[in-house]
Amino acid sequence: MSPEVRNRTAGFSPRLPLLREPRPEGRGSVAGRGSGFPRRSALRLAALAQGCVAPLLIFAGCGTDGDAGPCDPFADRVVSFTAGEGAGFGAEGLPGVVLGPPVGGGPDRGGTDVLSLGGGGTIVVAFDGEGIPDGDGPDLLVFENAFLAGGNPDQPYAEPAAVAVSDDGVTWSEFPCRSDAYPYDGCAGWHPVLSAPGNGIDPTDPETAGGDAFDLAAVGLSHATFVRIRDLGLGLPAPPSAGFDLDALASVHACPE
Repeated sequence: MSPEVRNRTAGFSPRLPLLREPRPEGRGSVAGRGSGFPRRSALRLAALAQGCVAPLLIFAGCGTDGDAGPCDPFADRVVSFTAGEGAGFGAEGLPGVVLGPPVGGGPDRGGTDVLSLGGGGTIVVAFDGEGIPDGDGPDLLVFENAFLAGGNPDQPYAEPAAVAVSDDGVTWSEFPCRSDAYPYDGCAGWHPVLSAPGNGIDPTDPETAGGDAFDLAAVGLSHATFVRIRDLGLGLPAPPSAGFDLDALASVHACPE
C-alpha cells in the first residue's frame, strides 16, 4: 500500500445497488488504461460501508461482454469478493479495477488502480478461454502494489497474500507461502509491478513485468481456471486501504506466439 493509497478515501455509501453499464475503452478509472488490449464491459459496485468486516459479494457473469476478440491473457471475471476489515478502496470500480492489464507504479511507488481486500479479505477470479495452462516456468502473475522502501530491494513494503488455484472452483491447491519474514517466497504482494499500458513492458513476461510469479507444477496442476487470493492480515490496519491491494492477474502461456 503506497502513501498515495493510504491517503485516499473511498467515498462509499452502504446499501447502494449493483449497477450494470457499458464502460469506455480502458480499465477502471484511469484514462487509457486498456489501450492496446481488448475492450471490456464493467459493473460498478458500491455496496460496502467503510471499515465493515467480511461482507460476501457474489458476481454472476460479471466481466467481459462475450465479444470475440484478440487473445486476452488477463482475468475475465470476479466470482466473489469477501472484504476484510478495513477494506473499501477501489471497490466502486469492481469488477473492472482488477481485470485487464496491470497499471504498475514502478519500484519506488505503489500503483493506485487497485482493490484493497482488507485484513483477511479474499477474492476469487476466473480466466475464460485458455485459462491458465501449465508451461515452461511460471504460469501465473499476480500484481499488487508493493514498492521498495528507500529503493532497497531487500526492504519491500509488502502485504503478503496466499494464492490458490483451481480448475473447477471446488477443489483448491494453495501455494506454500512463507509469510513470517522476507523473502516472502510463495506469497503474492511483495514484488513491485513494472508493467503498465503504454510503457512497452510485456505484462505476461515474468522476467520483466514485475509482480509475483506462480508455477502450476508446484501444486501438481496442468491447468487452472480460478484463482483465489487471501490476505494474510500482515499489513498495516489503514482503512479503507488495508490488506492486499490487487491490481491485476495474467496467464503467462494463454496467448502463445
